[in-house]
Amino acid sequence: MALQVSHDNQENEVGAGRIRVDASGLAAFAKVRWPENCVVETVESAVCDVPAFVGTEPVTAAVLGVRALEGAGAGAEGVLRYTASAGGMESYPGETRVVLGDGPDLALSQSPRRDGVAPGSRITVPATLANNGNRTAQGALLRLFASRGLGFVERPANCEYLDTEVGTEALCVLDEPIAPGDSFALANPLKVRKNALYDRYDYSVEPYSAEALEAARAGRTFTPGTGAELNLVTAPALRTATAAGTAKTGARTAVEAPVPDLDPQDNYRSVIVHAANTADLRLRGSRVEGAVGATVRAEVTVKNRGPAWIASLGAGEPAATVDVRVPAGTTVTAKPDSCSALSEGGEWLEQQLGAPRYRCTTPIYLYENASHTFGFDLRIDRAGKSRSTVALDNDQSEPPVRSFDPDLTNNTAAIVVNG
Repeated sequence: MALQVSHDNQENEVGAGRIRVDASGLAAFAKVRWPENCVVETVESAVCDVPAFVGTEPVTAAVLGVRALEGAGAGAEGVLRYTASAGGMESYPGETRVVLGDGPDLALSQSPRRDGVAPGSRITVPATLANNGNRTAQGALLRLFASRGLGFVERPANCEYLDTEVGTEALCVLDEPIAPGDSFALANPLKVRKNALYDRYDYSVEPYSAEALEAARAGRTFTPGTGAELNLVTAPALRTATAAGTAKTGARTAVEAPVPDLDPQDNYRSVIVHAANTADLRLRGSRVEGAVGATVRAEVTVKNRGPAWIASLGAGEPAATVDVRVPAGTTVTAKPDSCSALSEGGEWLEQQLGAPRYRCTTPIYLYENASHTFGFDLRIDRAGKSRSTVALDNDQSEPPVRSFDPDLTNNTAAIVVNG
């Protein structure tokens, strides 16, 4: 159990400190093993040294080991309490509820982020599936997701697949029992497609049951794979659980009831796969004309000329953001829902029509060779020719256009109105 301390004021330098931990709430069913940076006051309490803070990132203050006592009953629970002090400041009291469970605890290791992968290549996302609980899981259900710039090299027969607009989902049934302390290697090969850029691979696990499989399908139709079955490959054991009375009992039977996973927090992982690729965004304005008093439609179009698709599947930000200036002598009478009114200086306005400027956002993804258009109804208020600029935000936070667009010169355009 890792206890962390943080502070959120960058102007405030904080040196080394201490954290006081009270484990008396666990004494009836568990014993705490104190780390070396802690001075034990009693069997159930200690004061631990906290390293100096650098920036506002959390600092690990103490990593405690917690072991259940012999004979303790499942469902026993208590609260671990702690308070930190550093630089003359005191934290609010913190606490963690600890519950003694009885069951399997399937866990997945985190595979590292992949940067600079080549489009057209193949990669693996190595991970480990382990049972850290004290009971055998009679099979497992893997859920996999490869975003659109990635693809599954193999489609095993014990997996089923569904292609969506943003990628491919897979559900894999592993019908082998997974005993406490068992550890298996997972290395599903992926192909990096020519349209890859900011992509992701998700993988999660839970004890198998027919109900879990139906819930994962969510009423959708998946297509079974046809390749060789995906099987568990033994990895070096990471035994962190009590394994008494949990020998492998053979394959799942129809009468066995599924046992819930003890700690679902370590059942899901996600990996960012960033390909060494580009996507050329191009902005196009429009030229319109009409009589004074007439309303004309002016359009601004973002086109992704590829070769990569653009997606913000992690942050959920728009693929592109456009700053639209309204031509002088015209009034906006209708606008897209994805555009917000701004003042000339860029402040948000409550009144959404008639503004001099708009911030427009695309969906979170934009396919290669796809376009997204924003249409504005402009009332012409005076005669003559007026012109305004529209521009992509090349410095938006996620995904940053400047980092993948090879030609920023075509990221501005104009709206021209002849009245």
